[in-house]
Amino acid sequence: MGRLPLSPGSHGEIKVKQVGKSWEARCRYRHEDGIYSDVRRRAGTKEKAKQAVRDAMKDFVSHAPGADLTAFSRFNEAAKQWLDEYRKDAENGIYALTSVDTYSDHLRNHVLPRLGNLRLFEVKTPVINALCQAKLKAHSLSLAKHTKAVISNVMTFAVQAGAIERNPTREIAPLTERRAKTKKTKSRALSGDELVDFLAKLDADEEARKADLPDLVRGFIATGERRGEMLAADWPDFDEEERVLHVTGGLVQVRGKGTLRNDGKTENAVRPIPLPEWYVTMLIDRRERLGVPNPTGPIYPNSRGGYLNFQNLTNRHWLPFRRRAGYEWVTFKTLRKTVATLLDEAGLTARQIADLLGHAHPSMTMNVYMGRGQKSRATADALGALPLGKTGD
Repeated sequence: MGRLPLSPGSHGEIKVKQVGKSWEARCRYRHEDGIYSDVRRRAGTKEKAKQAVRDAMKDFVSHAPGADLTAFSRFNEAAKQWLDEYRKDAENGIYALTSVDTYSDHLRNHVLPRLGNLRLFEVKTPVINALCQAKLKAHSLSLAKHTKAVISNVMTFAVQAGAIERNPTREIAPLTERRAKTKKTKSRALSGDELVDFLAKLDADEEARKADLPDLVRGFIATGERRGEMLAADWPDFDEEERVLHVTGGLVQVRGKGTLRNDGKTENAVRPIPLPEWYVTMLIDRRERLGVPNPTGPIYPNSRGGYLNFQNLTNRHWLPFRRRAGYEWVTFKTLRKTVATLLDEAGLTARQIADLLGHAHPSMTMNVYMGRGQKSRATADALGALPLGKTGD
């Protein structure tokens, strides 16, 4: 029987022989694609010749992400390499730049303090399970799931690098909200009466008017847009004749880069939004009233004519107004949920509402954005129309 083939990415015995006054080292190396190379190097001594061959083989794999990882590498080494690759992909538009900040923060605050110094072969299912369950019991289901996702991404990277054979995250116990310390609060939408009252208080609040909140909030109600989409809306996106606002991108806050405009959260994010007549009139009046010094700039600009910084807007104006008005629970996402709920009550289909909100799947719209438990007699009236009552003895 012939000798067994080398595993991809490995080499055979390094043999050395003297050639004149120098030494030649050589070995066979098998690349990841299965092709063999005969690696030879010469040096003044045996050990230098061997080291020259080792260095040459390192060049074969140094270009591959994670190629230098082994089962004895520490978790924090693999995490850094994975995050660096993820950041490169984000900068090339494959992932959102904001996700890089989120993953980086979560690694630093929740994962590395426990797993950072462990060798990859030591990061086993019981270790991961203990950490995720501890996060669940001390925090929320969302944080526990995020912990699991971050660890899983790093361990998948290690598997792909050949450092370990399987991802041990897959076998941990289920993460259920019943065990979480902090339960997810049920989000709600404004009712029609609450919305009218909310807007009236907004119009009557001098500080809110100075911050342009009445117009901005009505923009959310008229379009159902995401926060970043509304703040990224430019005047060329408004088609007065077609009575449409085209969603062409969104604003994100990226650490070290500030406020950036991207191409939208998902493929479905770029879409035309038909506008109600009152909002078309409001935008036309707003354009004439403001004079629009920059006709290609944002519809809702900051004091310098650029894009609003969401954190500044929220902390300086939006949160203080909500406290003054007695609507602390209302967020910009609440307005988006309110739009979906009002349209649902008006009889629009989940598909129609999903198209407006930019959702790929109507199930997302139904489960998250349409208000649940709304007071309505629609079901009772429908059943009441059926001849199901008692007809007598």
